[in-house]
Amino acid sequence: GPQSVTLSFSVSKPASAKRPDRSKAHSVRLFLVMSDPQAAQRQGPSRDPIPLGEDGKPMYTKKVWNKMQKKLKKEQATAARAASQGGSGPQKQAAAADYTHLFGDKPVNRSQKPASGLVLTRVEELDLSLVGKEVTVRCRVESRRGKGNLCFLVLRQQYSTAQAVVSKSGTVPKPMVTFCSKISLESIVDVIAQVVAPENPVESVTQSAVELAVKKLFVVSRAQELPIQVTDCARSETVIATQKKELAEVRAKLATIADPESAEAKALEESARRLALGHVGQKLRLDNRFIDLRTPANRAIFRLQSGVCTLFREFLLQNRFTEIHSPKMIGVASEGGSEVFAVEYFDRKAYLAQSPQLYKQMAIMADFERVFEIGPVFRAENAHTHRHLTEFNGLDLEMEIKEHYHEVLDMLEGVFLYIFDGLNERFAPELAAVNAQFPFEPLVYQKPSLRLKWPEIVSLLRGAGVEMGDLDDMDTPSEKLLGKLVKAKYGVDFYLVDEFPTNIRPFYTMIKEEDPNYTNSYDFFVRGEEICSGAQRIHDYDMLCERAKAHEIPLESIAGYLDSFKYGAPMHGGGGVGMERILMLFLGLRNIRRTSLFPRDPNRLSP
Repeated sequence: GPQSVTLSFSVSKPASAKRPDRSKAHSVRLFLVMSDPQAAQRQGPSRDPIPLGEDGKPMYTKKVWNKMQKKLKKEQATAARAASQGGSGPQKQAAAADYTHLFGDKPVNRSQKPASGLVLTRVEELDLSLVGKEVTVRCRVESRRGKGNLCFLVLRQQYSTAQAVVSKSGTVPKPMVTFCSKISLESIVDVIAQVVAPENPVESVTQSAVELAVKKLFVVSRAQELPIQVTDCARSETVIATQKKELAEVRAKLATIADPESAEAKALEESARRLALGHVGQKLRLDNRFIDLRTPANRAIFRLQSGVCTLFREFLLQNRFTEIHSPKMIGVASEGGSEVFAVEYFDRKAYLAQSPQLYKQMAIMADFERVFEIGPVFRAENAHTHRHLTEFNGLDLEMEIKEHYHEVLDMLEGVFLYIFDGLNERFAPELAAVNAQFPFEPLVYQKPSLRLKWPEIVSLLRGAGVEMGDLDDMDTPSEKLLGKLVKAKYGVDFYLVDEFPTNIRPFYTMIKEEDPNYTNSYDFFVRGEEICSGAQRIHDYDMLCERAKAHEIPLESIAGYLDSFKYGAPMHGGGGVGMERILMLFLGLRNIRRTSLFPRDPNRLSP
């Protein structure tokens, strides 16, 4: 057991900070704990009195001595605990290393080994047909809850979630349960588990009929502390609205309490604090967009966005269109006006294209007959609204006309109806995921679509009290009001307006021969907002030059465009659709930034 040994030897005790005094020898009493921890545990800490110096006085104060004794006791307890668990610190580490085949953090994969043929099961595939089988899944840890010898994990992959259970057993050691209980949220893990059928369905996950009995778990990529929680970003707007209402009521009640230190006031403050938690504002979401995009609704939105482009492309390819890719740096503003981004282009100015309009037309002049493009569009509009972006994706088409510009109108209508039908038929899970967080009414449309002429909409708006001239443009409030009036009168959300006034359309728009105040142009609307604008284009060289001059556009600045009409130009027309806007309105979302992957507006250039 522990033994006391008294040793006498010389100790250098400085007489000053500079010169040591080696003339004195001191007696120092050392207490050595021998390597028998069980004996140490039996005998407990030393009860020896405070040792005395040569002068017969205690070498330590009682306080210091008690601290030394306390430290000794702690060391003895640690030694005893190490003995009962298989050794000291190094021994314990060696024992823990025996579990590396069951759990731990994987090293960074640098593709240093040949592929092993790893088979991963998708979370969405976990169902009763796999019960009893061992699977490997790679997914994120959405939530975790440790309780004694159990740890419950919710694993997420895309839209699908499943519950995994880590339970201490003969093959799952307690340290593995502890390890899993401390995995940071949103970490990526490989889970090797047996699929089992729980007694009761796990209602909190999508794969409710089964759960995973974990055998092994390895962290592939450990997440650091999150700036925002994915669960907060995914909270339903309905829940948030309820919380905001309750929060306002609590704060109003709190304002009536005279004593802020009272128990009632403190209880209300705690309720207010709790209700204020979990709401992530738009700026914070966009600052951390890479995390915000992990929510089921956001992933669904961008699958739907991909679907819009696929359906647009499918329909036009089926109708003999050719996909083109026009330049985005051009020598002149494609739409005219000042809403363009100028960039330095060597020794001159260039501009980011406002649309592919001029190049679509030139492709028609080159006998392409029918063309379309999906590509970026830039607008230098200092607009801080729910529907404007400085960069968005345009879906554009242009086609030859045989006899009448309504041929283009019919084609565009067909595109929209094909997209709407395709989204409803092919993307039901995605629509459900969006609806769960952002509830919306399904879009109401008819076949053939409702068509109104400009004088008709002026009459509708005037009937609702809007003061506007026959040729005045609609402002945003008037557009929204028109949507409500059309829904009330005709019962649809999707409609088009034909024959816009000449003074509010671009220079290349064909003017009606029978009434030069109006044009062969049109817009499509969804839920009271414009989603597409188009027209028959002027294809006569002299007429085009005349209209350019009327819009004060220098002819030399668009000489390349004008020249393409000198050598035989077919009658043609087309239109342009804002991809983000059409999806925003189809889903009834209130802000276009929700349908832009990484939005660009006057205030945002990152991430």
